[in-house]
Amino acid sequence: MENQKVISLEDRVPKLKEKRKRKANRQLILFIMIFFTLILLIIYLQTPLSKVKVIKVEGAVNITEETIAKLSGITTNTNFWKVEKEEVRANLKKHKLIKDVQIEKKIPYTVIIKIQEFKRVAYVFKNSSYYPILENGDLLPKQSQLIYPDAPLLMEWDDSELIQDMALQLKQLPSGITNAISEIHHTPVKTDDEQITVYMNDGFEVIATIHTFAQKMKSYPNIISQLDRNVKGIIHLEVGSYFEAYNKEEMEKRDEEIQKNEQAEN
Repeated sequence: MENQKVISLEDRVPKLKEKRKRKANRQLILFIMIFFTLILLIIYLQTPLSKVKVIKVEGAVNITEETIAKLSGITTNTNFWKVEKEEVRANLKKHKLIKDVQIEKKIPYTVIIKIQEFKRVAYVFKNSSYYPILENGDLLPKQSQLIYPDAPLLMEWDDSELIQDMALQLKQLPSGITNAISEIHHTPVKTDDEQITVYMNDGFEVIATIHTFAQKMKSYPNIISQLDRNVKGIIHLEVGSYFEAYNKEEMEKRDEEIQKNEQAEN
């Protein structure tokens, strides 16, 4: 007992005071930091610093960026933190050409709008005008001319329901096949009011019916790979599949038909 060190209360008090002082200082510093952070946050939210400064549009081809920005409802006066993604998405999907939208907010002030448009699968040629058809079957306002045709032309089509059915068939085809199609004519017969005649860019002609067109047309590349490319004719895809070569009279008739359509388009 005699060898144990005895610490007096007088020695302990200064150390306790120092410890409490350090703790109080840390608490004060933390309080000051929180206080100034809140002040800066309030200032940020009440000044132009919190406004949207950049609106980026990605994926739009047939719709202008100005139109998309206007439909979104976002302006440079919009508070960045108050941009509601789902609300903006719903506003934009009202546009006939827009299939889907993704909204991304990039701190500190950028909003990115990613657009997925409905594809144009065909054009209806009527009264010297072109009416684009979307993959969902919707018809767009007429265009006076086509500078770079990016889809087949539908000729002699009057039934809007059949046009929509044809659009849905074209949607199912690979782009390599749709790009190979020049024109699709509605050529109904007594036994099939959905019969169509398809003119291909490679010089062949296809006779098919609307409701099985996509299913049967997918075999087109395989069919022509087995044919002599110098012998043109008609590929029948109505029920079975068989090839019928043109005779001289049919060749002349087809050339006349092509010339006639080119003149009408011009």
